[in-house]
Amino acid sequence: MQATPQTAPPVAAQAAPPAAAASRFEWPLRIYWEDTDAGGIVFYANYLKFFERARTEWLRSLGLGQHHLRELTGGMFVVTDARLRYLSPARLDDELIVTASLQEHGRASLTIRQQALLKPEQMSQPQSLPIQPVLLCEGTIRIGWVDAATLRPARIPGTLLEQLSS
Repeated sequence: MQATPQTAPPVAAQAAPPAAAASRFEWPLRIYWEDTDAGGIVFYANYLKFFERARTEWLRSLGLGQHHLRELTGGMFVVTDARLRYLSPARLDDELIVTASLQEHGRASLTIRQQALLKPEQMSQPQSLPIQPVLLCEGTIRIGWVDAATLRPARIPGTLLEQLSS
């Protein structure tokens, strides 16, 4: 049975429930030549690709493959806003952890907090000190739910929103 998308009225976003905010999805990633610029560091726009992959894998881990969602509901997510802050560069062969966690949700959009972290094993420090991942890039990505045929904003199906918020 296919759900009929409904146009969503503008609503204020709600903070995600504490359990959703606390759960953080992590996706491992290695840096290849194709990810770097002439200076040997990750080209800044590639962090958007890394974040996209982590969001896609986060949804997939919840049983929400995007192709399946589109077929089942007639809707899909699109990026409506991206804000990134770069703190330190990643380089060739670095291993990263890219995260995604639901920050807030409304009836037609989600705001996802994302980070790219250098894995602790990549850093050299004395063995006696605990090694923390280094934050390389962080951002918030807002994704909106749209009718796949018209690309008009629509309400996120209730069951989908419940699954994302739990």
